[in-house]
Amino acid sequence: MSAVIHARDLGKRYGANVALDRVSFDIEAGRIVGLIGPNGAGKTTALKAILGLSEFEGELGVLGFDPRTERAQLMEQVCFIADVAVLPRWLRVGEAIDFVAGVHPRFSREKCEAFLANTKIARSMRVRELSKGMIVQLHLALVMAIDARVLILDEPTLGLDILYRKTFYESLLSDYFDENKTIIVTTHQVEEVEHILTDLIFIRDGRIVLDASMEAIAERYTEVMVNPDKADAARALKPLNERSIFGKSIFLFDGVERARLAELGELHKPSIADLFVATMKGTYA
Repeated sequence: MSAVIHARDLGKRYGANVALDRVSFDIEAGRIVGLIGPNGAGKTTALKAILGLSEFEGELGVLGFDPRTERAQLMEQVCFIADVAVLPRWLRVGEAIDFVAGVHPRFSREKCEAFLANTKIARSMRVRELSKGMIVQLHLALVMAIDARVLILDEPTLGLDILYRKTFYESLLSDYFDENKTIIVTTHQVEEVEHILTDLIFIRDGRIVLDASMEAIAERYTEVMVNPDKADAARALKPLNERSIFGKSIFLFDGVERARLAELGELHKPSIADLFVATMKGTYA
């Protein structure tokens, strides 16, 4: 299967600052990819390149198009959403629907209105009259009515409380995603997207430090809770990270046989957040 997004030696500089340092990656159809990194790591720069919003060096193809020269064709099949908590407060719901219908050729007004029919949102209502939950519902209706092959979400639930963030991702997964669509999501709330991701990309200082499927990550990384008497033995195996909780040490290992680790203590699957912290400490690259 050919990649939906194909990048080779992708680079971008802002003066002396290297935003992307010749990164290479492939993203296939039917995947939900978490692009995770600290502020200034290169996430936004990568997304801008994919969306044709920024010049870059190297090779980049998105759905077979070059974002630099074929952006109009590309954007007919791509949807980009940033921060669903922000909409102009004066905007009416009907005006939002009309706007999206006017700018995106793959938008279905019928599908959008069918979704809104199951809510308390009226076309005449202004954004300032909507609760946060209703704003999430409006965004979902607009997004899910676009038959885009690639959906890019940049911190989409920023400013929303946990209930509405959960609703957003659950609806996205159950009502939008299928094997023909690809979703790329960036967020600092990695624990909330962990259960929906199929793939994970960590980026730091413009470089990709981890690019793997969630299945591969589960096989590769192991956390072990170790009693104090076996802590030195665990350290001898060169863990990626060590942290303490309730008087015990928790070690994160990369590629060490589980049978060997089981002799040290209780094994656990590391969370994305714990793996992210260990990676960003610079102990692993």
